Amino acid sequence: MRSTIAIDVAAPPELVFRLSHDVERWPRLLPHYVSVRVLARGDGGTLIARFVARRELIPALGLGVPVAWRSRTWNDPATLRLRFAHQGGATDGMDVTWRIEALDGGCRVSIDHDFQPRFGLWAIAVERMFVRPIAGRTLATFKAIAEAVVADGRESIPHRGADVPEIAAMEAAHIDRR
Repeated sequence: MRSTIAIDVAAPPELVFRLSHDVERWPRLLPHYVSVRVLARGDGGTLIARFVARRELIPALGLGVPVAWRSRTWNDPATLRLRFAHQGGATDGMDVTWRIEALDGGCRVSIDHDFQPRFGLWAIAVERMFVRPIAGRTLATFKAIAEAVVADGRESIPHRGADVPEIAAMEAAHIDRR
C-alpha cells in the first residue's frame, strides 16, 4: 500500500528541513513523541533508532496508546529529504520518504509511505489507525513551529552543521507539550 499525507507551510523549505531533520530532538518539539532512542550510528549521519509516539484515542480526555517502531533513518540536505526504513515489528519493511518542496510563499511537506506486508489488509489497518494520525499530527506541529518562527522574524537559516537557534529558543521557552 502506498499513501501520501501532505501539508502546506508558510515558511521557507530550508527552515522546515532544519527544524525536522534531527529526529533526536523530536520528543522535545513534538508533544506526541514520547522518545527517540538511538540504537546505532552509521556513516553519513545514518541512525538506527527506536521511536515511541502516542496515538491519541480520546484527545479531550488525554487518552492514547503508545506506538513503537524501529527505523534506519537518514536525510539529504541537498534534496530536503528525510528517509526512514522500518526494521522489524508490525511495520517491518515500511519505506518512508519526507519531501520538502518549495511553493510560492512557503513549501509543501509530503510524507510518502510504502508498506507491502504479506497481508494487504494489515497495511490498510496500520495506515488508517496509526500512520495517518501520527504523521498528520507531526506535520501539523512542524507547520505551527515553522510558521511561528517566521512570524517572529527569525527565518534566517544557520550554516549546515551549526545548532539551530530556532529550536534552542523554543526549547528554552518550554513550548506547551500538551
